[in-house]
Amino acid sequence: MSERIFIGVAWPYANGSLHLGHIAGAYLPADIFARYHRAKGNEVLMVSGSDQHGTPITIKADQEGKTPAEIAERYHREFLISWAKLGVEFDLFTATETENHTLVVHNVFLQLLNKGHIYLSNMSLPYCPRCARFLPDRYVEGKCPYCSFADARGDQCDGCGKPMNYADLIGPRCRICGEVPEPRESEHFFLRLSAFQDELLAWVKKQTHWRPNVLNFTLRYIEDGLRDRAITRDMEWGIPIPLPGFDQKRIYVWFDAVIGYLSASVEWARIQGDEEKWRPFWQDEQCRSYYFIGKDNIPFHTMIWPAMLLGYGGMNLPYDVPANEFLTVESRQLSTSRNWAVWVPDYLDRYDPDPLRYALAANMPETGDSDFSWREYVRRNNDELLANYGNLVHRVLTFTTKHFGDSIPVPDGLDAADRTLLSRTESIFDTVDSLLDHCRFREAVRIAMALAQDANRYLEETSPWKSIKTDRQKTANSLFTVLSVISNLRLILYPFLPFTSQKLHQLLGYEGRVKEVPWRYHELPPEQKLAAPEPLFVKLDDCIIEQEMDRMGTVSTLGNTPAGLGKGELCQ
Repeated sequence: MSERIFIGVAWPYANGSLHLGHIAGAYLPADIFARYHRAKGNEVLMVSGSDQHGTPITIKADQEGKTPAEIAERYHREFLISWAKLGVEFDLFTATETENHTLVVHNVFLQLLNKGHIYLSNMSLPYCPRCARFLPDRYVEGKCPYCSFADARGDQCDGCGKPMNYADLIGPRCRICGEVPEPRESEHFFLRLSAFQDELLAWVKKQTHWRPNVLNFTLRYIEDGLRDRAITRDMEWGIPIPLPGFDQKRIYVWFDAVIGYLSASVEWARIQGDEEKWRPFWQDEQCRSYYFIGKDNIPFHTMIWPAMLLGYGGMNLPYDVPANEFLTVESRQLSTSRNWAVWVPDYLDRYDPDPLRYALAANMPETGDSDFSWREYVRRNNDELLANYGNLVHRVLTFTTKHFGDSIPVPDGLDAADRTLLSRTESIFDTVDSLLDHCRFREAVRIAMALAQDANRYLEETSPWKSIKTDRQKTANSLFTVLSVISNLRLILYPFLPFTSQKLHQLLGYEGRVKEVPWRYHELPPEQKLAAPEPLFVKLDDCIIEQEMDRMGTVSTLGNTPAGLGKGELCQ
């Protein structure tokens, strides 16, 4: 029986290019999960969009002398190109600067206000006398009082992940001019988060299937005591307040962005021609909703958004929030200001998407921070994808077409070794199925690649290049067995390697799209016509390690192919 799965993916700020930290943290695991469930025949809705209202956009606009709308639209277009090239398939990737989003945010705001979950009160906000303006929280920096991180922001510390108010910071300073901001009173709307503390605590304690880091962080934070949070700010960029008398204020980004999951679902339903189609994903209690985010967004998705949903009423709470830890690059923390990052548009201009998807999945930061290095990327491409998996496919297909024409050999009398490998393939299919269902992507891809190693060992033991001289049927049995493994690997690895799996799908003589093949063990059809063999992967020369290291911290024009290697080229 099919299931209904909702997948909400973190909304990236439209103030800069995507980097590998974004992909490993939220977008790749979400895409793997969605592809897996779609292949199983489940009804999936995966949505996200560009967060175009955050203060990072206004900061970027100030730096470039452009409007926030110009900055947001530029990067929104770039995101769409990156998703297509990387193979991240959303049912809808929209933006917060849409009329639909504004209407849904207004609806949630007014519903919470009418129920008493939002109230009006004065608060002290940072005002920069030199800039002559109230400062949004992200425009204030200082030392975190909890972990002593030097560059904590006025809304959250990137060091320990704790949300905070600017007044909590030690030594606060204006990010624009460095002036010490002074507190000034301003009237704003607050979410009565404290009123949901007991209900949230009871709900979170039941989520024993959550990852330990997510569950423990959330429990500690709630038990420390939830505080009401302001949901409006004195600024001109963002969604207006749907009440008279507040023309100079806007709904704050953290409140507006999480509502994006709902507004995107409503927009998707309208595009589908059925304006009520979103409801089963939000109001059917049998639907499981997953939110893929980085660990810095945990409190917004395990406490604040659930509180908003409880206050609104009649909506499903998150089933799981499989937040990933951080990705470092070459053992250093990612730094966009120092350009210490691997930018997605830059990568995709020179290399294929599947090797990156594999390298990040094989080292996904699920339970702790992980590191991306160009040396390890090249090693995984050459030793694991090419030597283990790609060479297995290429030599078996080449040998088969040479000795059995362009057809899959017909088996007859498979022996114990043949049946053992086929049985193991079926068992691994079931194991990977369970791992993916529980969002354990790193272990799933490891086990899948281990099956390719088993097939290589089997091939060495049966040595069809020897038996072809003495026992043609035994050779046919061996090749049929290995081809059966390869055929199932195209399905097992499809969520991770969609482009490669489609190519292998065609090489094995299948028509149509591999994404439409049901997720289960498949019997290989004997005598099916094979296509002419082609390599699945390109070998990378070790010299690209040094070249890419030299590029890091120096590339200033992103999205364009600079001097260096072209896609698929080897060093000379």
